[in-house]
Amino acid sequence: MAATVLPTVPPPRVAPEEDACAAWYGEVLGWTVTGGPPVQLVTGVGFDVLELPSDAGTALLRRPVATGPVAVMGRRMRFLVAPGSAEELDGLLDWLEWGGVALDLTALGTGGRITAPAPPGPPLGESPRGAAVWLRPPEQGCEALLPALPGPGRAAGPAHGPDLVRLVAAAATECHRARLGRRTNGVRQPLAFS
Repeated sequence: MAATVLPTVPPPRVAPEEDACAAWYGEVLGWTVTGGPPVQLVTGVGFDVLELPSDAGTALLRRPVATGPVAVMGRRMRFLVAPGSAEELDGLLDWLEWGGVALDLTALGTGGRITAPAPPGPPLGESPRGAAVWLRPPEQGCEALLPALPGPGRAAGPAHGPDLVRLVAAAATECHRARLGRRTNGVRQPLAFS
């Protein structure tokens, strides 16, 4: 009795724009990509991510605080920071006296993933509504200038990149303000400081 050979089904084809997106991140920036569609960027290797509500992130971008690349996806804003920063977030929030306050400020580090925004430049295809987009796109070598904690004996500054402590402090403040604003029926109230 002869064995029946079943036809094999080819794997799903990847859209050309997905290939171009993955190639840009992998070949131009040297970042680790995985999965797809949509293409996913692996966190904890070249960068970590601070993630917060987009209303708080928009207010944060108006402040005089240095940031690295920034993306938005739906109602969440993602600030790229130096690898290892995600592990520091809880300790920094405690040190800045924000520990125990519900801020909706999270971090993705080793083992995390984010949806890759379309590379900057002409669109590779039609982006679905709510797709991830760059507000401040990355450039080749930008990892060296991501917000980080200053090393021992080194101060943060232009030679060493933006200061993670200042970014987290400003992000916590804006998350808290946005949360209070949402609680007052969408009318943002100015905070009074004595």
